[in-house]
Amino acid sequence: MNSFFYVLSWKKIKRFLLVTAAAVFAIGVVYIERDQITVFSEGAPSAIYSVPTEKKLIALTFDISWGDTRPGPIIQILKDKKVQKSTFFLSSPWSKSHPDIVKDIKDSGFEIGNHGHKHVNYTTLSDEEIRNQISISNSVLTDMIGSEPKLLRLPNGDFDKRVLRIAESMNYKVIQWDTDSLDWKNIGVQNIVDRVLKKAHPGDIVLLHASDSSKQTHEALPIIIDELRNQGYEFVTVSDLINQTETKGTEIRDQALNQAFNQAFFEGSEGL
Repeated sequence: MNSFFYVLSWKKIKRFLLVTAAAVFAIGVVYIERDQITVFSEGAPSAIYSVPTEKKLIALTFDISWGDTRPGPIIQILKDKKVQKSTFFLSSPWSKSHPDIVKDIKDSGFEIGNHGHKHVNYTTLSDEEIRNQISISNSVLTDMIGSEPKLLRLPNGDFDKRVLRIAESMNYKVIQWDTDSLDWKNIGVQNIVDRVLKKAHPGDIVLLHASDSSKQTHEALPIIIDELRNQGYEFVTVSDLINQTETKGTEIRDQALNQAFNQAFFEGSEGL
């Protein structure tokens, strides 16, 4: 009887140790694989890749930093498909050169976020230069849309803890993405569609582009919208996702940590 009890106790202890090791391993994986990781300690600055929710909510986001032939068709597709909510991240030089398109985005009710000034990697800049880049773009967009943007997507998605800290000090939330369409690579309409549909999940932030360099997005977008709707998704802004989570008091975390933890937990439990 005692030996049976000890076996059960050892199994519980072994399970506990493996799960703990799996958690440590998961955090280590994320830390090693991303220098530009989300910082998980309480009070530390963080980037948002997706938002945990059971509702089928999804945010389509569009970066624009160059050109004037692609934004119009994409805006029109969103209107025609009655997608009333999406988020556009605009660079300030492009915005100053295309005030009519910025106005169209704003008047259409879409959310506008900051995509910086120069399209360079901010991790290569000094603290003062980072603040200057964000400040310039903030000022330009505020003048054009009548309110200060609260969301920042850094050029090339490049950041580190230092950039995150400075952005937070300027009252910005740094927004990344969990689903990358790779539309900027012009990998083919069906490939763009497939990447989005296979990776999409509740609370997802999808990266798309409306710059002229992305020549197939306007062809893939109607299919993506129709298929996601068929799956029961509702289109919302990034702020809608964040506000829902903050209202519920749920911690916003990098999806990569959850995936790494789940993988590590599964591998660590297989031998039990």
